[in-house]
Amino acid sequence: MSKFTHFSLRAALCASSLLLCISTSQAQTTSTNSTPPAPATQEDMGWWDSAKAKVNKILDEGDLSLMVAGHTHHGRGTYTKERIAELNEHTWGLGFSKAIRTKEDNEEMLYTMVISDSHFRPQPMAGYAYQWTKTLGDKVEVGGGATGVLISRTDYFGGIPFPVILPVASIGTRSTKLMATYVPRLSKNKGNGDVLFMFVRFELK
Repeated sequence: MSKFTHFSLRAALCASSLLLCISTSQAQTTSTNSTPPAPATQEDMGWWDSAKAKVNKILDEGDLSLMVAGHTHHGRGTYTKERIAELNEHTWGLGFSKAIRTKEDNEEMLYTMVISDSHFRPQPMAGYAYQWTKTLGDKVEVGGGATGVLISRTDYFGGIPFPVILPVASIGTRSTKLMATYVPRLSKNKGNGDVLFMFVRFELK
């Protein structure tokens, strides 16, 4: 792997360690309060307080998973052959996530990941994803939904993180899934086409 990929893996581990520290700290705070106040209802909360409550719930109760990235597919109909030859499609990376199931048995997830991007540079990202799920058998399920993610890239905005909303889909079991997100073509420029990014998520028990 390139030096950028090694940097990406180390950065993902650091970010994920921070995630775990926050989760542990919140759990300890909850356990030391013997008479907690009654939780506020969704109707009592503003959108910001509601969002914070959602994040805390996922961090406190979510199942921890390892995320491993390794392939990005650039659209053959939207990139020239010459451009594809210049791009990195082995976008190795590592990350961690925490996911919970809703009362409707859908999935909510917080995640952080760093990969080697299409230009062999580190691309850190962190976000939230919601997937509606449907069971195909005793264990296999498919999911589809959307993710809101902050991304930092050296070729956009000088590396300043920027938000995007993308579709997300998955297939597998609750503990192990192949997941993907799709970036549509944003211009007619043959140097910028559509991209399919794939990774695998393994639950850590």
